[in-house]
Amino acid sequence: LPGYLDANVANARRGVATGFTQPRIVVDRALELARAQRTSVAETLLLPFAQFPDTVPAAAQEEYRARARAIIGEAILPAHDRVIAFLEREYLPAARPALAARSLPNGEAYYRYLVRQHTTTSMTPDEIHALGQSEVRRIRGEMDAVIREASFTGTFAEFQRFLRTDPRFYARTPQELMEKAAEIAKRADDQMPRLFATLPRLPYGVREIPREEAEGSTTAYYQQGSPALGVAGGYMVNTLRLDQRPLYELPALTLHEAVPGHHLQISLAQEAGELPYFRRTTYITAFGEGWGLYAESLGVEMGIYRTPYERFGRLSYEMWRACRLVADTGLHWLSWSIEQARACFAENSALSPHNIQTELERYIATPGQALGYKIGELRLQALRREAEAALGERFNVRLFHDVVLGAGSVPLDVLETRVRAWVAGQG
Repeated sequence: LPGYLDANVANARRGVATGFTQPRIVVDRALELARAQRTSVAETLLLPFAQFPDTVPAAAQEEYRARARAIIGEAILPAHDRVIAFLEREYLPAARPALAARSLPNGEAYYRYLVRQHTTTSMTPDEIHALGQSEVRRIRGEMDAVIREASFTGTFAEFQRFLRTDPRFYARTPQELMEKAAEIAKRADDQMPRLFATLPRLPYGVREIPREEAEGSTTAYYQQGSPALGVAGGYMVNTLRLDQRPLYELPALTLHEAVPGHHLQISLAQEAGELPYFRRTTYITAFGEGWGLYAESLGVEMGIYRTPYERFGRLSYEMWRACRLVADTGLHWLSWSIEQARACFAENSALSPHNIQTELERYIATPGQALGYKIGELRLQALRREAEAALGERFNVRLFHDVVLGAGSVPLDVLETRVRAWVAGQG
């Protein structure tokens, strides 16, 4: 761990020397997290030493604990201190004032490269920006229809305000939020065999994001398990700021992070023993996150969305990803301010202000990554429509999903080749 931290400091120091640094808003957040980790890292690393199997003699247990405490005190904590000192004294003063990746040395070529890397397409930033605006208009029309379905007679902004302030849409305790997430996850489990011929052996759990991570973390994420080590996957849920975690968004979130989203996709890849190791562990943004968003749309045919509010929550999440196309290219290609990027989310989605801010900071820190979601989802949906049209009554959605997931994470053009070969092979 000290070597890992020192290597990152060395790399960041090289960035200072070449002018390749993060914006101030990102550095402030990183420094905040580094300080929080410094206060909790010793306790966290000692957790495995709290209880030993009976087969380990008591004297040996004490020896291991003493060695662990020595390593933490003599090597790991000083390494954390070096990170904090570097961020405070060297990196923060060198943080760049502009947000755009285009403002970096050779930034225009760099952002074009990131767009290709994360979408695995040849689309230009301008094309993606236009696609995002088109998707925002389409989804907004569907959202307006759901508002009418809910018999709400006010404006879109008034409906957003209603969703953000009515207590019925928010858990009162972390346990209530976790229990609701677990209930949705089990309903999703129940529908899986209907849509998938192959399911992973590895299960998953519904877990809270640790408190020391929660403030700077997203609403939820998937934590990869290990079939070899006997560790289940984890659907990690953020229980901090409950007034910012609406329950009507929880079905879409659960489908994305658990099943049929990331747990299904990643576990099947891990268990594909015929593939080389790098193929089982590679994660390509457009495929992986495109699948996560496609999984949210599968909730419609799975019967997961049971109220107009949950259907609006799904559309709000889809709008979130469409706004990503607009905001990421706006920030990094068109040199927008953070307030210009915020407008798409604030005006068109039900995302809370806290979640919008967290997301915008993420896009600023990792240019291009946010583009893969919608690009991948749209390509997956187009391939399914293409297969359905070609095969008609012979189309089998369970086999289609097996073909999509069966080769692990692949570039979108490789996925197209696989699906079209499968369609041709159906007769």
